[in-house]
Amino acid sequence: MIIAQNIRKSFGPLKVLKGISLEVAKGEIISIVGASGAGKSTLLQIIGTLDKADTGTVELNGIRIQDLSERKMSDFRNKHIGFVFQFHHLLPEFTALENVCIPAFIAKIGKKEAGKRAMELLDFMNLRDRAGHKPSELSGGEQQRVAVARALVNNPSVILADEPSGNLDSASAVELHKLFFTLRDTYRQTYVIVTHNLDLADMADRKLTIKDGLIDP
Repeated sequence: MIIAQNIRKSFGPLKVLKGISLEVAKGEIISIVGASGAGKSTLLQIIGTLDKADTGTVELNGIRIQDLSERKMSDFRNKHIGFVFQFHHLLPEFTALENVCIPAFIAKIGKKEAGKRAMELLDFMNLRDRAGHKPSELSGGEQQRVAVARALVNNPSVILADEPSGNLDSASAVELHKLFFTLRDTYRQTYVIVTHNLDLADMADRKLTIKDGLIDP
């Protein structure tokens, strides 16, 4: 599902990624760990087309993303990649259901179809009765589950999560971690999770460690 080869990235004189290569199979969950500043989030953003590598290639589901125009890359990202961040980034003026629908609307999916899909996901996450609530009326764990539903609404092939439980209490974090595996088993998406939470990292099918800009063998 994901093939990254010889990814290098520098910010000025600082070399962050120094030639990272990895492959992730369809339906696999991998975790990426390492010290702060090791380049974990940078790698995730490059895989997710939010940033560009200085050199190297990324292939997602057979598509070489660096060959796409900006417009096609944006469309590809919307339809094929779901993002979950440490901070949920829900829009405060919209309900949970409306927040989940937003990527579907961007993909020009009709309101009825988008709403049905969004409600199915909220139901799956035990949030049906919270669908009409705005983010300020939801707990931190509920907000993050809404953010996960939003990431899934377009049925993407790949879910990229950057410290997804970093802003949650321990009980909500455990619940979210279990949810990822339930979702994988249900929808067969591929997950790449950057985390400092070693419990979550150890639950993954594989754990990769980035050290000094490379994957530690």
